[in-house]
Amino acid sequence: MNNKHMIALDLDGTLLNDDKVISSKTKTVLGKLKDAGHEIVIATGRPNRGSIGYYNELGLRTPKINFNGALVHKPYSTDFNEVHMPLDINKALDLIKDIENIGINNIITEIKDHVFISNKDHLHDQLVKMGNPKIQVGPITQNLGDHPTSILVSYRENEYGLIKSYLEENHSSWIEHRHWGAPFNIIEIIKTGINKAYGLEIVAKHLGIDHKNIIAFGDEDNDLEMIKYAGVGVAMGNAISELKSCANIITKSNNEDGIAHVLEELFHGI
Repeated sequence: MNNKHMIALDLDGTLLNDDKVISSKTKTVLGKLKDAGHEIVIATGRPNRGSIGYYNELGLRTPKINFNGALVHKPYSTDFNEVHMPLDINKALDLIKDIENIGINNIITEIKDHVFISNKDHLHDQLVKMGNPKIQVGPITQNLGDHPTSILVSYRENEYGLIKSYLEENHSSWIEHRHWGAPFNIIEIIKTGINKAYGLEIVAKHLGIDHKNIIAFGDEDNDLEMIKYAGVGVAMGNAISELKSCANIITKSNNEDGIAHVLEELFHGI
């Protein structure tokens, strides 16, 4: 592979092992490819505050895709016009009111790195405090003052079908919703038409790379569009079956240096 490539990396379950660490082998391979002139891009459902540490660890200066494409930006630089695609605040407030009436566990709404959470429960410590953001606890319908980047709905095991049906029957025209994997029972809501492929297209255009020269790695349903869009879509060994069925390559798991394994085969001699 002599052409310049873009290597797009999901974080959880993909670049990160189960201890939320980038292995030394994977870091070394990515470093060699970066030094050779290839572009390494993080594409994650996480907010900036939950991914900037890994961005810095890899020494990246590329645009970064957060919130599954709802925020595309370039940290530490002014040569890239940030793309922020939030939900409409009035529609979001109506949706939140309806979900609260269902009796849901908890709701988290974010405007970039500003977090609003209904109740201070385990999610506050495990998710919200990540990256030390500005946090407001209390009724979101009273506190939210601008268009939100995303909404996270925390539910009990037996409530998933009810919430999913409600969203599809009442709000499918203006939202996308995704189910998070373990250990969280969460439905993430962002603006319709927004996904990681949307973000990749913006970044690829900025970097002057054809989508055929994109190699994308993922493991969950929020990676589906990205895997299909890339010239080479790679599903991790621990990926869901739906992602494996549409990937060009299935590699080893996130705990077995699956990313490094594929890249060493594709880029001989690194």
